[in-house]
Amino acid sequence: MAFMEKPPAGKVLLDDTVPLTAAIEASQSLQSHTEYIIRVQRGISAENSWQIVRRYSDFDLLNNSLQIAGLSLPLPPKKLIGNMDREFIAERQKGLQNYLNVITTNHILSNCELVKKFLDPNNYSANYTEIALQQVSMFFRSEPKWEVVEPLKDIGWRIRKKYFLMKIKNQPKERLVLSWADLGPDKFLSDKDFQCLIKLLPSCSHPYIYRVTFATANESSALLIRMFNEKGTLKDLIYKAKPKDPFLKKYCNPKKIQGLELQQIKTYGRQILEVLKFLHDKGFPYGHLHASNVMLDGDTCRLLDLENSLLGLPSFYRSYFSQFRKINTLESVDVHCFGHLLYEMTYGRPPDSVPVDSFPPAPSMAVVAVLESTLSCEACKNGMPAVSRLLQMPLFSDVLLTTSEKPQFKIPTKLKEALRIAKECIEKRLIEEQKQDTLTFVMNCGLSKIHQHRRLTRAQSHHGSEEERKKRKILARKKSKRSAVENSEEHSAKYSNSNNSAGSGASSPLTSPSSPTPPSTAVEHAPF
Repeated sequence: MAFMEKPPAGKVLLDDTVPLTAAIEASQSLQSHTEYIIRVQRGISAENSWQIVRRYSDFDLLNNSLQIAGLSLPLPPKKLIGNMDREFIAERQKGLQNYLNVITTNHILSNCELVKKFLDPNNYSANYTEIALQQVSMFFRSEPKWEVVEPLKDIGWRIRKKYFLMKIKNQPKERLVLSWADLGPDKFLSDKDFQCLIKLLPSCSHPYIYRVTFATANESSALLIRMFNEKGTLKDLIYKAKPKDPFLKKYCNPKKIQGLELQQIKTYGRQILEVLKFLHDKGFPYGHLHASNVMLDGDTCRLLDLENSLLGLPSFYRSYFSQFRKINTLESVDVHCFGHLLYEMTYGRPPDSVPVDSFPPAPSMAVVAVLESTLSCEACKNGMPAVSRLLQMPLFSDVLLTTSEKPQFKIPTKLKEALRIAKECIEKRLIEEQKQDTLTFVMNCGLSKIHQHRRLTRAQSHHGSEEERKKRKILARKKSKRSAVENSEEHSAKYSNSNNSAGSGASSPLTSPSSPTPPSTAVEHAPF
């Protein structure tokens, strides 16, 4: 497909950040192997699910591919003898289910292409690197001054965004990075406005935005070129990672967990907040803040990937903030994501879960105050503060920024209106998703209560029936008769012992009566 051709009609734009869950429903043994039938579900709606069949060898192949992440994943070991025994298959099924639970709940693994293809082959069967290379090659036919040096394979987390190391033919020592990305589910701009805004990005000048060298787009994708930075991103600094390494290798299992120094946290945080405020004031939707989207240039942070919101790509942290109905604007999304970023800068790793109940010791209580305002239970429940409010907090208010570069980003009035409408549509989709999640949760809880009520009603109806009442009367009469017999026997035994003692004149201890034989459970079950 040529670079300027339109995408196929009716193309489905999936939200790749919607979590996939997987449950092994059954197993079936064939002649030489066992197959596991897995129910995969996208999101929380049971209607959006499908079945896949996988062998142990498929799990083993996936696990070998994921070894690049450096994690110790709980895949059950191989077994050559006795691997068709029922007990072994049942035990292995439990182990494989645990393995699926681990990879689908790990935020980075669950979003990677390897796992998506394993669980959803119908939607993730394409070779996205090859598609990107074809698109880039078509572009270079009309722009011969650029040359691809090599693909930067899997350096990012997005499945449909690919990177290439570039050079300019008459400047062979200069290295640049080309990013190519497909459209996402939040693309609400018209094709014309979309292409105009993408081509406007190189004109954006701000001390804390990483400059775009070249940008172009068609109706289905966008292509941008920036200078290659050997130092990498803020996340590379935190994780001591090499920028060219694959995303899984760099960030899944860091060898050394260490946060930044307090002054770095204050300076970087203030710079990022300043550029967020600039974009919010311009009415330019962002919504894609995380440590990999912040380039380091000396002691200066510069924001990356402004094009993501124009392309309609979902946020890295969407599965987190979509749980909270008070986080329903792109401004509040940016603030919540800033909380994630601040946590990572402070502790050297992302939070285990959100909301965060308690925070570990930090270099300053002023850091904890900002984290509480963006990641705590109360913050997620009541809503995010504005960026201007964060700038006034003690952690950032005394940071002195020394830059002479004047921010500049002129957006024509017509495009500003298009951005405003697109932003509202993005927020509307988020709100609808949050409502649907809440409704599904309530319905699931309601169904559970309905099932409980039905079980109780059936039990009450059963025990209240005429037949059951007759049974209980018969059981009560039998129990009453047996109690009378036991009392009579006990009385006779006492009377006999008393007579024997009186007749002999000798004193002897009384013996306890024998315990009655336990009643048969078939007859003596007490009625409910």
